[in-house]
Formats: sequence, structure tokens, C-alpha cells
Amino acid sequence: MAKILCVLYDDPSTGYPKSYARDEIPAITRYPGGQTAPTPKAIDFTPGELLGSVSGELGLRSFLESQGHTLVVTSDKDGDGSILDRELPDTDVVISQPFWPAYLTAERIAKAPNLKLAITAGIGSDHVDLDAAIEHGVTVAEVTYCNSISVAEHVVMMILGLVRNYIPSYQVVVNGGWNIADCVQRSYDLEGMHVGTVAAGRIGTAVLRRLAPFDVNLHYTDRHRLPESVERELNLTFHTSAAEMVPHCDVVTINAPLHPETEGLFGEKLLATMKRGSYLINTARAKIADRDAVVKALESGQLAGYAGDVWYPQPAPADHPWRTMPNHGMTPHISGSSLSAQARYAAGTREILESWLAGTPIRDEYLIVDGGRLAGTGAHSYSTRM
Repeated sequence: MAKILCVLYDDPSTGYPKSYARDEIPAITRYPGGQTAPTPKAIDFTPGELLGSVSGELGLRSFLESQGHTLVVTSDKDGDGSILDRELPDTDVVISQPFWPAYLTAERIAKAPNLKLAITAGIGSDHVDLDAAIEHGVTVAEVTYCNSISVAEHVVMMILGLVRNYIPSYQVVVNGGWNIADCVQRSYDLEGMHVGTVAAGRIGTAVLRRLAPFDVNLHYTDRHRLPESVERELNLTFHTSAAEMVPHCDVVTINAPLHPETEGLFGEKLLATMKRGSYLINTARAKIADRDAVVKALESGQLAGYAGDVWYPQPAPADHPWRTMPNHGMTPHISGSSLSAQARYAAGTREILESWLAGTPIRDEYLIVDGGRLAGTGAHSYSTRM
């Protein structure tokens, strides 16, 4: 029998929901490009429930315990003596979400001799030391594509929120004011601007498709160039690197995975080459942008705005400078954890567990590391230090 350790974020401050704003969510069975949504043998939850918090348990307890497995669910993942550290030594499977990551460092993996599988309930497995996973024979899997469109929608919302100065204008209303000039002195139209994405995978391409109707000029850079038909359809301009692309853009959105080639990419040097008054959106990973360089660029006016929902570490400390820097639109890491997305990544987590527990192959598109090497999606999207 297996021990599964699931690290999830805390329940709402008002308690686990007894009802929801909507009675149902749309059923998504297939993603753009043809990949099917998760297809577990069964689910023990109602789509649209809060599954990503501790009490939601990703809907896994009944399934696992009915087969004699042990499920431990906690939000306590950091600091000396955390439940994560106490439970890890005899754990077979660790599940966590990018929004509340269980950082599986090389040190933690070395202290977990039974660990065989690390599952990301969502997408983005950089909270796992992939080199250490390869070295120790740990399989790493994620629910590829489950919340890519969720994140793409969040990116478009943030772009419009910054360019149109939405958040400060909303605050004027909340505070009982009506000074229109206060609101519009930083408000512009997105129409006609040049918008570029760093990486045009599932999320980046979905962002480009959603922005095309806004009559903007679209740019992208990616290690894998898109088909000519897609470039022609969306009227895209390809650039061989971020350094080549960003000087042309009014808005830049980062949609790349974090790995050695992207860590620290948006530092002082690259930010200085952007147009003065441009906007930077980062829903990928915080460490792709240099924390202090972003603050300085906003304070100097080099950036007109920065928005994202990724931080390092997560949760971010109360004194993190991104909380108080000017002209930002930060959220906690929520872009891929809508109730709609949770239904898919909970189902995908169960699908992965069903395969692993039965000794059958995990879907190739879910794999990041397997058999001591990068595999599946991991081989396409990640690089390692090894």
C-alpha cells in the first residue's frame, strides 16, 4: 500500500464553502489541438467545488482509502518541523500545486528514500528539483494543459487592467470619489499597441489568439517556432530571442517555464531595452524576473506597470516589495486555480494516480521526468543542469 502526501492551500478564511456562486461549470472534454481533458475511471467530487484547498483534498480521499492507501493532506510545508518534512521520509507520492508549492529540493528528495512519484496538480513542475528527481529515479508528472486557458484568460485581464488603469479607477469608486482625471491620466487603449509573448506554447499561443481581435500587433519568441500557417493566421512577427523582441513591444507577457535558461531573464539589462512606459505581465514564474530590478523599473517609470500572480517564495512574505511597488496589478497565485480549472487538475491528478497504482503507463503528455531523464512534455519544455 502507498502513502500519498498532498500539500494544498488553506481553506477560505470564512470556512469551507457550503454553497457556490454558480450551480454548474461548462464541461471541457478536449483542448485546442486535440488533447483530451483528463479521463480518470471515476471522480468523487462535483465539478465546480473548491478542490484545491485542504478540505477539498482534490477529491481523492475516498478513492485512495477504499484501496487501502494512506492519504495525508496538509498546508504546512515550510519552516523547521513542517508536516511536509515530518511525513516525507516514508512517503511514496507527493502531490502539490504551483500555487502552494511543496518545494521538493535536492535535500528533501535525499531524505525521502521511498519517494517514487511527484505530481503537480496543475502545470509547471519547477518546484521539484528535476536534477535530483532524475538522480533518485523519481517520476515527475503534471496535468498538462488543464489550466492553460485559465492562465491565458488571466493574462488578457491583467493586460487590460494595467493599460486601462482599471484597478486605481475601481478604488476611486470604492473610496466614494468621482475624479475622472485621476483615473484617466494613466489610461490608454490597447488597440494599435505591439504585444509580445516570451514563449508561445499552450498558454502563449492562447494569449495571442485572444488578443488578435483587439487589433494589436502581435510578436513572439520561442525555442520552437510556430507553424507558418499559424503565423500567417494571427499575423505574428517572430523574434529569435527575448532580447530581440522586447524593444519593439508596448506590452510583454511571460509565458515560459522556469529553467536555467529563463531564470533571471528580465533583469536590469533587459528591462532597460524595453520601451519607456511599457507593461510587463508575468504569470509564468517569479524568478524569470529579477525582483528588485522590476521595482526599480516601476519607480523610474521605465515600466508603466507590472502585473502577475507568481512570487518567490510562495506564499510571499508580508514585506515582499512587489506588494507595495507603484503601478502594479499583482494577485496571489490564482490564475490557474479557478474552480473550473480545479475540476480538470483534480481529475488529472486522479488519472495519474490510477495509472501509477495500477502499474500502467502515465500519459506521455503528463510526464516531466521518467526513467531517469526528461520525458514527455518535460523533454519539450525544460532543461536541466545535468
